[in-house]
Amino acid sequence: MSHLITPTPWDALRQFTDARIALGRAGVSVPTRAHLAFQLAHAQARDAVHLPLDATGMAASLQMLGLPTLMLHSQAADRATYLQRPDLGRRLNAASLQTLAQWQAAPRNEGGLLHSAGSPTHHAADAAFDLAFVVVDGLSALAIHQNALPLVANMLKRLQNDPAQTWRIAPLTVVEQGRVAIGDEVGEQLNAQLVVMLIGERPGLSSPDSMGLYLTWSPRVGRSDAERNCISNVRDAGLSVEAAALTLHRLLTQARIKQLSGVGLKDDVDDRLHRKGIVTDELAQGL
Repeated sequence: MSHLITPTPWDALRQFTDARIALGRAGVSVPTRAHLAFQLAHAQARDAVHLPLDATGMAASLQMLGLPTLMLHSQAADRATYLQRPDLGRRLNAASLQTLAQWQAAPRNEGGLLHSAGSPTHHAADAAFDLAFVVVDGLSALAIHQNALPLVANMLKRLQNDPAQTWRIAPLTVVEQGRVAIGDEVGEQLNAQLVVMLIGERPGLSSPDSMGLYLTWSPRVGRSDAERNCISNVRDAGLSVEAAALTLHRLLTQARIKQLSGVGLKDDVDDRLHRKGIVTDELAQGL
């Protein structure tokens, strides 16, 4: 039935994008194949929004990386509340605050891991952390299931082998029903200088598995979006984990030097150079 479809003059451009371009037409309508593909993509986006986060499995996988891992929850008790009340997704519930307080107060010989060149060592419990990673379901648990573990693993390796700075890493936290701002409260409770949020982004019609990274210096409740840096579209069909980790490492390094994040912190390296292999990790850190 392909002879019934009127093609468009820009069909060749479809190889460069997942966007719905050059669909052609059948009479005055969209071709059946394109219509069915749209319905499938819409269903996948809806499923991604409602898919529950496997918080227990995610926490267990993260803990295998060698850091303590805590499971937390926002004030949104369930998915329906989360979708209808974004404000509740920005704050931790009472039980989670108690979990963080108990972890801080508990006597122990092992705190967060201290990452430097060479093997990690344990960090004294009464000192602040340089960095906290917060893993949040957001609007796509699918994105977290697929991308969070490799990103955190990549970052811990980079920080451990950082020749310029020592990184004291807070316990990893996994938060259910959370929005971006909840990372500020987690970072504040853990007394971390920097917080990095890994969160499932709002699914698009070709990207139900897109993860976003949000970096905030001196996290505390009340920080504005202008005080964060965002790395978006981390997924196999978008920005690779390797490229995202390299960019994040650059931003973290500069955030500590300048003691800021947000609109005052820019990543000026042209990523086209990375794709061509011109900029190495070492050179990027010096730019």
